[in-house]
Amino acid sequence: MTIREASHHDIPQILRVLKASLGETSSKKTGEVWRYKHVNNPFGESLVLVAEEAEEVVGVRAFMRWKWQKGEQTFSAFRAVDTATHPNHQGKGIFKKLTLKALEIGKERGDHFVFNTPNAQSKPGYLKMGWKEVGEIKVSLRFTKIFSLKDKQIDYGVSGRLDDCEELLKSYYEERKTSDQLFTPKDKLYLGWRYLNNPLQKYEVLIDKNYFIAGYVKPRNKFKEFRISEAIIARGAKKTAKSAILNLAKSSGAMILSISPDTGIHFKSGITGNFGPALTYKSVTLSQSDFLNLDSWAYSLGDLELF
Repeated sequence: MTIREASHHDIPQILRVLKASLGETSSKKTGEVWRYKHVNNPFGESLVLVAEEAEEVVGVRAFMRWKWQKGEQTFSAFRAVDTATHPNHQGKGIFKKLTLKALEIGKERGDHFVFNTPNAQSKPGYLKMGWKEVGEIKVSLRFTKIFSLKDKQIDYGVSGRLDDCEELLKSYYEERKTSDQLFTPKDKLYLGWRYLNNPLQKYEVLIDKNYFIAGYVKPRNKFKEFRISEAIIARGAKKTAKSAILNLAKSSGAMILSISPDTGIHFKSGITGNFGPALTYKSVTLSQSDFLNLDSWAYSLGDLELF
């Protein structure tokens, strides 16, 4: 078995392994989606490793490149995302081999850390390989109505232009730099890629000079959640933004609104707690132990949710 870094020519075989292992229903597995996530990412191309036997790809491990910043210091990070082993080759330790090789390459190239939000089934495997649990993500929740309108469909679209929030993004960046927390720097290129042109998830997006808001309906077993993935809001505009967010949630037919408390939006009738999945962290070249404290991270839900 050969473990090597993938090239663009491997994409068709990678997709075949993903479909064979994970099926077609969990998420779209097309060349367009793969290139969106792993080639066209404004933070850079993903680090992708494949396992190969007899010139056939039998396993894949993708680390999506990401950027975090604290003060003036920037960190080259990876999100541990797409991974699969062909059903005919499971039980050979391919996942571990691919992961350890990716960490080795990241260290050689000076990357700083890996983060992800694994589910309950995969988290023990990460912890065995040296990942540390930072904590369960804090989420603010607010009921929007007593009964969920399950048949109501939201018409996703974009109101406003990215040019409208250019000054807002500059102010957001300067303010975040003074917070002494890790944050993802966001500009028009990032927001366009992440929310306006995302082939995996449609978002309802509101843009003006005072805020950028992106959210979507997330079906649950017995109700619908309206998740605010991103809310960048100017000082002095929180009341207006809060009203816009509530109107979006209510018009969606969702029963519950969810948002990160780090957005600065708080609801008197809401509750905030560690309701999200566990954030896990693996140092590659760093020794900062304070990144293992959840309060060291300033995040929107869109920074950490899978897509």
